[in-house]
Amino acid sequence: MFAAMPQRRRALLSVFDKTGIVELARDLVDLGWEVISSGGTARVILDAGIPVVDVADYTGSPIMLGHRVVTLHPRIHGGILADRDDPEHLADLESNNIDPIDLVVGNLYPFTSEPGIEMIDIGGPTMVRAAAKNHAFVGVAVDPADYPSLTRELRDDGWLSDATRRRLARAAFAHTAAYDAAIVGWLDSTDPEPEELPATIHLALTRTRELRYGENPHQAGALYRVDGQTSMWDTVTQHSGVALSYLNIFDADAAWRLAHDLGEQPVVAIMKHANPCGCATADNLADAFSRAFECDPRSAFGGIVASNRPIDLETVEAMEGAAQADVVIAPGYADGVIERLISKRKNTRILEAQPPAPAPAVELRQISDGFLAQQAHGFVSMPDNWDVVTQLRPTNAEMTDAAFAWTVCGHVTSNAIVLAKDGVAWGIGAGQQNRVEAGLIAASKADGRASGGACASDAFYPFPDGIHAAADAGVSVIVQPGGSVGDESTIAAADERGVAMLFTGERHFLH
Repeated sequence: MFAAMPQRRRALLSVFDKTGIVELARDLVDLGWEVISSGGTARVILDAGIPVVDVADYTGSPIMLGHRVVTLHPRIHGGILADRDDPEHLADLESNNIDPIDLVVGNLYPFTSEPGIEMIDIGGPTMVRAAAKNHAFVGVAVDPADYPSLTRELRDDGWLSDATRRRLARAAFAHTAAYDAAIVGWLDSTDPEPEELPATIHLALTRTRELRYGENPHQAGALYRVDGQTSMWDTVTQHSGVALSYLNIFDADAAWRLAHDLGEQPVVAIMKHANPCGCATADNLADAFSRAFECDPRSAFGGIVASNRPIDLETVEAMEGAAQADVVIAPGYADGVIERLISKRKNTRILEAQPPAPAPAVELRQISDGFLAQQAHGFVSMPDNWDVVTQLRPTNAEMTDAAFAWTVCGHVTSNAIVLAKDGVAWGIGAGQQNRVEAGLIAASKADGRASGGACASDAFYPFPDGIHAAADAGVSVIVQPGGSVGDESTIAAADERGVAMLFTGERHFLH
């Protein structure tokens, strides 16, 4: 027969984030546990007058290599990993004078905030993973938020339930997985000869918000952010309205990015199903809203209104005569604005947000059994680099219209055509299977209001019919990527119709 396992339980505490660790240690000692620790964690516990056994004394081995080797010892890992139901394991413990360790509390160096070789934790992940592997017998905690419920369960029941230990083990593996993903990302970002796209991509995502529903009401939906990174959506304040759904956030994010891509002047973008149905700039925000709404009042109903400036009372007055929006998102609101919006539109979600973060270096899209990855698109081509390919050169005003139309076009799903004049996207044709029909839709919506303005196409015109459709809409300048085998015929068509044309050398596909 093997000797009975010692009755006194042991906890190994080794944390970088020391939030709540003194209270946890005190609770464990009050419950009769022995606490083992080292380094800064041990000092904090001792300074609070709580007895603690130093890891070096416990193992009989000194701390080595500038604290790189502390817990990497058979007395530590044997005590954590032993299967209490396996006689051979119990015999190994007894013959090697190893006591079981029943609880491991550890969190890792803050690699995401201080990336570098010395922030790559070795002993911590090893210890946490060992405890999580053996969660049938060992509890593990990596989040200070779990300490109160953990000690409450120990106090009430004497030990942690199977469900609690499994939940804590899952959190521990998620913690170490996110840590390793951050290290891989850092190595990729600091590679002196990086690949355009890395050989492997490692994502660790944390759910930050449960949504009202997914794309449709029968689907569950949630918002996640990359572990260790701050998301703009973490800091969004919702001032009114029911809970956000999947599409509320998807569309609001698209509108928010468009509103901030058009420079410093007041901008309002109205988005519907991830496509702009109105977008305008003006000298003041109220005029920008009115002009954006006038682009397509029917589609604006139930859409997203995004502004790059705080919304003032004049803008609210303009909004009161317009169709109700599902979401209004702005960087702020003047005094009294939120109350006035709520009084008129109780169901509208009023959001306050910080400017959008830069696009990630690598964009991912899920497909069946995998992901597509690409470099972020951005707006590489600028008007100064565009080529005038027609006999007629655009005026300064036409160049301004072309630049505005081109920017908006980059936010419209392909095939996309945008007709704009004087800082207003009067006609937007989105998501058509051919470019001519996209142009006809844009012309129908513009209804002559873009006459003398610009037409932007997200990809080249393969045939002259698209050029004629744009000229029929009354525009004075066309901006398109160029690069088609039919460029000669489209340039000839533009010259024939007396329209200036610019080639950007850059395509704007969005799907």
